[in-house]
Amino acid sequence: MSAIRAHLINIIQARSMLKEQHNQANEIFPELTLTGQYILPDYWLTRKREAFKIRKHTFLKKHYKSYVAFDSENGQTLWMHNFSGLSQALFWLDTGLKPGDSDTSVSFKDWQDKNADDIVAFKDQLREMHRAKKEAMLAKKA
Repeated sequence: MSAIRAHLINIIQARSMLKEQHNQANEIFPELTLTGQYILPDYWLTRKREAFKIRKHTFLKKHYKSYVAFDSENGQTLWMHNFSGLSQALFWLDTGLKPGDSDTSVSFKDWQDKNADDIVAFKDQLREMHRAKKEAMLAKKA
């Protein structure tokens, strides 16, 4: 995984990132403790505006085979996007473009062909994460 600097995280880490961003929303120069690029598998980011309220509420809902990509490389801003595929999330974290964006220098298909080994490694890491979670649940039941 040389080219892609993203890491897989769990729901506890993702919620702490959202809470930290929310707590530092009114600061002039916020400083996030977790900086980098992260992917949360099997969740979907939803936002809700309440009537006559200015604040937005951000929630993470369990959603099978969907990914939330978090980017906080600069240490001050937390960028978040939903993706239906792991390779799409990795493409956004690596290039800053979504698969449908048109750019003359890089396209999603070319990027996907170039980084096929890294994508497969991430998928294997994701499978191991799911397997460990499943084994922990089975051990808890027994």
